[in-house]
Amino acid sequence: MVPDEASEGIALETGAESWGRVVAIQANYYRVRLESPGDLGIVGQVLLCTRRARLKKTGQRVMVGDWVHLEAVDWAAGRGAIAAIHPRQTMLDRPPMANADQILLVFALTEPDLDPQQLGRFLVKAESTGVPVSLCLNKQDLATPASVQYWQTQLPRWGYTPQVMSVRDSASLDGLRSRLRGRTTVVSGPSGVGKSSLINQLIPWVSLRTGTVSGKLARGRHTTRHVELFELPAGGFLADTPGFNQPDLALTPLALGQCFPEIRQRLALGRCQFNDCLHQGTPGCAVDPDWPRYELYLTLLEEAIAYEALQLQQRDPEAVLKVRVGQKGQHHHEPRLQSKRYRRSSRRSQRQALDELCHDASLDALERLPEEESPPG
Repeated sequence: MVPDEASEGIALETGAESWGRVVAIQANYYRVRLESPGDLGIVGQVLLCTRRARLKKTGQRVMVGDWVHLEAVDWAAGRGAIAAIHPRQTMLDRPPMANADQILLVFALTEPDLDPQQLGRFLVKAESTGVPVSLCLNKQDLATPASVQYWQTQLPRWGYTPQVMSVRDSASLDGLRSRLRGRTTVVSGPSGVGKSSLINQLIPWVSLRTGTVSGKLARGRHTTRHVELFELPAGGFLADTPGFNQPDLALTPLALGQCFPEIRQRLALGRCQFNDCLHQGTPGCAVDPDWPRYELYLTLLEEAIAYEALQLQQRDPEAVLKVRVGQKGQHHHEPRLQSKRYRRSSRRSQRQALDELCHDASLDALERLPEEESPPG
């Protein structure tokens, strides 16, 4: 989606005559593809831009996918400055991405083998964003016919119709191309399932690094390092994102249920007796336990309940333990120290305290001196 006429108000206020879309971010520089280039630019031209200081001061973060207005454009050097950000339609936190129309989850049928638990977690994470989700199963040419048939039968029961394909077979990509045309699609999934190879096939002039599967861990090696938008030949954009083998699910129990299409379908036919029902087979629940991913739901529900308890505990200043989140999303418990008792004072504070102590000691010494006797009159 491109900015509508309401965005012209921002352009008039900032004096910007050109606007475009952020397609990549590297350090403190932003690559912006022009959509309205003004008098001297060309549609599709990419400028290397910085961010105006006022955006930083007001806490406005520029993300890949943002529609932005530019000013102070140096056409000869291909540079400019981002002056304003158009209101976002959608926003993802991981990967950081704005204005995505859909999420395409890519998994491999084999090499590495498709893990139902991992697939379930990725689907729940994608559903939690509120962005429509599509599913693609790659490496059809390497999988057995029985495996392909199993997943083509199983996944519709989860609420998804997968696109089964192989990056080595261009004809199998035709159905996927129609899904992507004219949309901004975030490509996500575990490492090593063929995301970069897929983009190389869909966009021939793009050459992304691809990795092999680790023999010891049976998992893909991470190749993509940052989020970047690539324009599709038939229109639309693809966002390649870093692969993650285990997404972090920071969901409350009530929000978790909305991330399962099976639960949404059952609730569309009838409501539960209680608004805070967690669908655990209690009387009055409209969601019966007879569906394939019910056990996964119960497992994630326990994690969601624990996460909510941790959030409440973190807000309690009297709590004995605090929680730290590791690099892979694990929660670690650590003792909560009393800040005033255990925090080390700064050297400046130590010097000030020493100066005050010396000053007080000097005053005490002066007060103890005997008074001088008056000279005889």
